[in-house]
Amino acid sequence: MLYAKFLDKKTQLGTLSGFKPLFMPDTLFDFQKRVVDWSVTKGRSAMFADCGLGKTPMQLTWAENVTRKKKKPVVILTPLAVASQTLSEANKFDIEASRVKDGVAKRGINICNYDRLHQLNPADYAGCVCDESSILKSFDGAMRLEITEFMKKMEFRLLCSATAAPNDYTELGTSSEALGELGYMDMLMRFFKNDQNTIRPMVYRQRGKNFAALDEGAKWRFKGHAETPFWQWTCSWALSFRRPSDLGFSDDGFILPELIERDHIVKTNSLPDGMLFALPAVGLAEQREERRRSINERCERAAELASVHDASVAWCHLNPEGDLLERLIPDCVQVSGRDSEEAKEEKLIAFQTGQVKRLVTKSKIAGWGLNWQHCSHMTTFPSHSYEQYYQSVRRFLRFGQKNPVKVDIVTTEGEASVLENLQRKSKAADRMFTALVEQMHHSQSINRSINFTEKESVPAWL
Repeated sequence: MLYAKFLDKKTQLGTLSGFKPLFMPDTLFDFQKRVVDWSVTKGRSAMFADCGLGKTPMQLTWAENVTRKKKKPVVILTPLAVASQTLSEANKFDIEASRVKDGVAKRGINICNYDRLHQLNPADYAGCVCDESSILKSFDGAMRLEITEFMKKMEFRLLCSATAAPNDYTELGTSSEALGELGYMDMLMRFFKNDQNTIRPMVYRQRGKNFAALDEGAKWRFKGHAETPFWQWTCSWALSFRRPSDLGFSDDGFILPELIERDHIVKTNSLPDGMLFALPAVGLAEQREERRRSINERCERAAELASVHDASVAWCHLNPEGDLLERLIPDCVQVSGRDSEEAKEEKLIAFQTGQVKRLVTKSKIAGWGLNWQHCSHMTTFPSHSYEQYYQSVRRFLRFGQKNPVKVDIVTTEGEASVLENLQRKSKAADRMFTALVEQMHHSQSINRSINFTEKESVPAWL
């Protein structure tokens, strides 16, 4: 391979690609028009907007602008069951869009689930939208890098998420790399320090290809001088807001209802061998054992709480939990990993349209992108993933929800530390968004308007 081709394979497309919007629906709110204008002008950017602020119509408008400008299709990648929801929104705005299930690109906007990405040819598309882009952190490293590889030569890219990096700021590097800004490794070296003084590479293998990445177990912290520059740099490619007032607009019509979180501590009937009473579980191994030992008690309490509501979702983590909840909760349907993709989507749509009253599922299956304002109650068992908890709650606590949202958290005395960790991560997420919004208002974004037109010459001896 020639060295010039080797470099071209490694590098992403340059950073300049935006233009002034050609299409802007009158039905968009003023703050949404501003966000679309910024992202289209930017070309490659991230939209970190809270749930219910209209990411779907904004990303559809962005995609429509790109396809009109380039006369080429744009693909929107979505989680399971969100594709049909996105298609429905496109019909409202009279935007030409269609589902892609066989890998063949169609005219206009193409909507495809993440799990079918390997069927697509990136050369067929002028741009790509990653809807609920935070879901990438739930995939294994190979899948995440495959998505980055898919987009790296695309002229236009948009990431949309409500939880960009709720408890680990280094995760913003995966978004930056996908957009063609600083690579993950470059970002870490510039703004963070590895307390262990180690950089351990990992190799992932998927679909016959090897992918190299950093070991996610390494511990990183901000360098002493770098926190403010880090947020300034993030604001140069991402727009973050939790309400219209963060962008200088009125919050009228975007006031969330009350969130009522209730903790339910149940006692387990079985104790670890040699124990006279329950002790807090220490470490992941003991916590997993505590969770399995208390399945019956926790599920019985969750079923009792869900059964008194006309519409409810019971979130679980383990297959035995889901099976038991399905038996205990009346008029209930379970969406599990055993179901085919078509069956999962059919059941989720049935719940969304009110045909199914109560649902049992896992957050990694249905925790992203779905609009369930018709329901205002959920039960859950706490885990260490704040993002899964936040996204689960935000299926109901969205702008357009008319009732207070009740969240019943069922746990045991042994899992008290898990609940405390979840609360700590919630505070960290609030700090992150506060920092991003503050920098948007009070700092100058990094200028990336330099257009490099001269191609670097390669020495003859290479």
